[in-house]
Amino acid sequence: MDKGFVQQFIEWIIHNGGLYVLLLVIFAETGLFVGFFLPGDSLLFAAGIYVQDLSKAFYGVHFSVIVILVTIASILGNMVGYWFGYKYGSQLFERKDSFLFRKKHLLRAKEFYEKYGKATIFIAKFLPILRTFAPIVAGIVKMEKPAFTLYNILGSAAWVLSMMLGGYYLQRWVETQFHFSLKDHIEAIAIVIILITTLPVLFKLFFGKKDEGVAASEDLIKDMGKDKKLL
Repeated sequence: MDKGFVQQFIEWIIHNGGLYVLLLVIFAETGLFVGFFLPGDSLLFAAGIYVQDLSKAFYGVHFSVIVILVTIASILGNMVGYWFGYKYGSQLFERKDSFLFRKKHLLRAKEFYEKYGKATIFIAKFLPILRTFAPIVAGIVKMEKPAFTLYNILGSAAWVLSMMLGGYYLQRWVETQFHFSLKDHIEAIAIVIILITTLPVLFKLFFGKKDEGVAASEDLIKDMGKDKKLL
């Protein structure tokens, strides 16, 4: 049976860079606004399934070391996002849309933060796209650094552990009970995870009705632009 593109891509990552590529993807998706399109959830779950291969390729360390390193990458990614938002975030509201940047994502993350407050940093870890922009918004609104750090660590640990350990233990259970490997079905698993985690968020972002908070933010941006022209 021919392998699908997703499975080939994941296996390529495992055998060509492995842990280093995984760390880079998680860091980019949680800290750089250009990383919002990266499939962090499915890649983490797949990494859990392949964690033994990753461990062997990385000096034979215990799989817990892999999990810790990925968690640190997520924490550092959020810290970079927060710093960027703190220093330059206000300029993003004036930035024009491009292939790698959509202002509506930033506005939705801001609306989410206004609704859930500091807990946004924890909750957004489990929501594609929002987890990329949430730390940037936290920096923009000058969220207290100790509170951000706490929710960042808790959220990163919960997200990475649930995804990677879920893949790791499901793989062991399936091998024991049914005597086959999930590695042979990684394509379907990755697609299902992408659909479950991404579609609801994408539907809200692109097809949901514009909320009052988003509309108000956009009106504020327009007013700022008019004020600059008058100066």
